[in-house]
Amino acid sequence: MTDHPPGYIIAVVDDDQRILESLANLLESADHEVRLFASAAALLESGSLTAIDCLISDIDMPVMNGFELLGAMHVARPELPIILITGHPEMLNRLPPIGPRHYHLFKKPFDGQQLLTTISSALRNPQLRGPKS
Repeated sequence: MTDHPPGYIIAVVDDDQRILESLANLLESADHEVRLFASAAALLESGSLTAIDCLISDIDMPVMNGFELLGAMHVARPELPIILITGHPEMLNRLPPIGPRHYHLFKKPFDGQQLLTTISSALRNPQLRGPKS
């Protein structure tokens, strides 16, 4: 049983297939609908931006990294809660200033229950979510 209404869609972007599968299992176990993307470009080109309710993205990815995706999402969906994950904590020092933003940072390995709690909190809080575009 979850502490959020059904029907929320979580997008996960990571170039590591094992991480995508692991997060899909975790999120589906909490009754979330999950959409997986192997790159930031795949998400941006998918036509799914208006459908998702929360985004989880790795920071360290080739071509377009998580910081660049964060900036693009700030323009496309400024109200969307975003969770950035990284196995390289030193990258967090390079977080670019992009103005007011609702995002959270997790270092790999992270606690799955803490991640689910963070997601549920963002989904329950209309001020964090805002209206879908």
